[in-house]
Amino acid sequence: MLSSRRSETQVSAPRRQLCDFLTLLVGLMLSGAAVADQHLGLPPLTVPIDNPQTDEKIALGKHLFNDKRFSADGSVSCASCHHADKAFTDGQPLAQGLNGQTGTRNAPTVMNAAFFDTLFLDGRANSLEAQALGPFTNPIEHGLNNHQAIVDTIQKDAQYGQQFQKVFAIQPQQITINHVTKAIASYERTLIAGNSPFDRYLFGRDYSVLSQSTERGLGIFKRKGNCLVCHEISWNNALFTDNRFYNVGVGFKRLTPVLDALIAAVNLGKNPDDFPLTDAQRSELGRFNVTKVLTDVGKFKTPTLRNIALTAPYMHDGSMKTLEEVIEHYDKGGDKNRFIDTEIFPLHLTQQEKADLVAFMKSLTSQQEP
Repeated sequence: MLSSRRSETQVSAPRRQLCDFLTLLVGLMLSGAAVADQHLGLPPLTVPIDNPQTDEKIALGKHLFNDKRFSADGSVSCASCHHADKAFTDGQPLAQGLNGQTGTRNAPTVMNAAFFDTLFLDGRANSLEAQALGPFTNPIEHGLNNHQAIVDTIQKDAQYGQQFQKVFAIQPQQITINHVTKAIASYERTLIAGNSPFDRYLFGRDYSVLSQSTERGLGIFKRKGNCLVCHEISWNNALFTDNRFYNVGVGFKRLTPVLDALIAAVNLGKNPDDFPLTDAQRSELGRFNVTKVLTDVGKFKTPTLRNIALTAPYMHDGSMKTLEEVIEHYDKGGDKNRFIDTEIFPLHLTQQEKADLVAFMKSLTSQQEP
């Protein structure tokens, strides 16, 4: 028995070495494959059953996304507020539309919108298809009176007729606005940003890609900075949003003069949509405009932080020009108001910690496709 056990020990050691070598080799192979994966760091993409992806539909959607004829004066397309070189934002504090009109909110990125539970900063749309409808008839954005104007333009265009027939197997006279939004949504589902230096570090296990400052910033992001509460990182992916809504103490002062009267009206059962507010004040109500629940006053959806270095200015009202300004806002605990979220409190970060946090957020930039 003793002799037999020695023999097993002598044989098992080389086997363990071989197993360790094979495990290391497989790990390196998987890591290499992950580095080349543009979806590295992202969850599987869910596509609606009634709107499957095809190359032809995506190409059609891109064409529609960039067509300025779908506006009252032929000057505005979806791409007007979502520029590819700015991670599909527009670089403006507030979105600009028809005749240079300015809206009341910052244009959010379309990158990775395919993974969001709701769309728009107040979450009023629950799919990319539903979201695509809104801007066309917004008087400040595309300014159309109805969606039929889009269908009419498409039906008169022979090229579009051929594309819709190929994609949806319909004749031009059968085209509806639903076909249009399905194509646009299919294109938007291809606007994916993964495989950033952060992804290659955490999910690709390439620990050489982040600087020491950036590594420290990741630690601050997870702990002292309290960022992880809303900008989630899970064990196998990171959307950097929890798809929830928070009042973070931005822009709320616009509501202060009317807030008590508004609350009183709501408590009396009056329709808040009938309450006299400026456009800017109504915009600041945020999620409340959708739910009509008072605790949602001033809440906005957690934005993704991916490509955040490319999407300035920041916050729902575009009021902060730099990442440094954003960090200062959270470090002081926001601008206090009666509806501010309990997760917003002073952080007491040092200057080095703030710099490290900025370095980390810059590591979330994905390589732009040509």
